[in-house]
Amino acid sequence: MKRRLSLMLLLPLLLLLDSNAPAQSVPPLDKIQNQADLDRAVTALDAALFDAYNHCDLDKFASFIDENVEFYHDQGGLTLGRAALTDSIKKNICGKVTRELVPGTLQIYYMKGYGAVEVGVHRFHHPGHEDSEGVGEGKFIHLWRYSDGAWKITRVISYDHHAAAK
Repeated sequence: MKRRLSLMLLLPLLLLLDSNAPAQSVPPLDKIQNQADLDRAVTALDAALFDAYNHCDLDKFASFIDENVEFYHDQGGLTLGRAALTDSIKKNICGKVTRELVPGTLQIYYMKGYGAVEVGVHRFHHPGHEDSEGVGEGKFIHLWRYSDGAWKITRVISYDHHAAAK
């Protein structure tokens, strides 16, 4: 009896540690019941994506990106594919730039049978070099798809990049 009780107490812990468990703690699209649920889900995805971006956790970053992503940037042009985008982050962002979502700018829209569109404004900081490089600001659109048990970005449009107002 003690052994059975011990196993019952350990089972939840083992399930949490299971390497096959999904990395995302955001509900699946079919469990999202209203706009507030969708807002919470996509806001959490955005926070996790850019936490990985800001800390150069490229494996975690890549886990949010569809293999065939299309990334359109007004200054950098088109980047196709998760591998190319992740490599670009490694070369151009890691240790050089951090991203901050501008409070109050996030807009999230449901896309039936697909996922969500996320629209907002973000700022880019250059840690240790903000006196010489300043803070940049830009607008973005992320198209999130829920498929095969995970949310992933399939399209990005990053535009209207300029120096942020001081």
